[in-house]
Amino acid sequence: MTHRIAIVTGASSGIGAQTAIRLAKDFDGIVLVARRGELLGQIAGEIQGVGGAAYTIVADLHQPAAAEDIVRQAIGRFGQIDALVNVAGAVPQMNVLQMTDQQWDDSMQVKFHSARRLAVHAWPYLMQTRGSVIFLSGTAAENPKPASAAIASINAAINALAKAFAEQGIQDGVRVNAVLPGPIWTDRRKAFLEKSAVASGDAQEEISRKMLAQFGIERYGEPSEVAELIAFLLSEQARFITGTAIRIDGGEVKGI
Repeated sequence: MTHRIAIVTGASSGIGAQTAIRLAKDFDGIVLVARRGELLGQIAGEIQGVGGAAYTIVADLHQPAAAEDIVRQAIGRFGQIDALVNVAGAVPQMNVLQMTDQQWDDSMQVKFHSARRLAVHAWPYLMQTRGSVIFLSGTAAENPKPASAAIASINAAINALAKAFAEQGIQDGVRVNAVLPGPIWTDRRKAFLEKSAVASGDAQEEISRKMLAQFGIERYGEPSEVAELIAFLLSEQARFITGTAIRIDGGEVKGI
């Protein structure tokens, strides 16, 4: 049995990958979960290359049975769970009048229900280690727009879910927090800009500049910056922080 073990979903790219890499500095083993096995292997190799222990699980979190299997494999490999970081869940950015019922249901499955199921199945082991859970939400929950109705609605639900788990965690010894990234420079955002450029005929740089102006910020955040916040919330320095939702958005949402 090793000392501290973390499960990170969505670990094949973006915020999830950077979080897994960052947590390898603080944890003795990282369980990486995603659908894309080749990319997972690359992140695991990076962790192992600096002396960390990584175990990959290729899983489709749309499937209800996936969460229990992930926890079972994590316990079988490492014997304990000290942290669960729920990052997985790409939700289509579509107008509220255009999304189908199936798209709504799929988005809820992979973003909301997968995080809920994982927290439920990991909870007994987190109680044993007095561990911590992170739910990745987003600032869209606090500023919903027609074009981001799905992600805003699901993120708002995740914030409520995190609050409920945090209340349970006070009596069970498990800390629970939500992290709300704003505009982050991920592959998904790059793809969105490319698609917008093709549709509008404008240069990607111009579209990006206009989006930043809309957000009221000077630059996009980096996945590594979100990873640092998550690492802090999982650390001993944050042991009195639970039941909170922390924005990391460069000032997009002025909530002071």
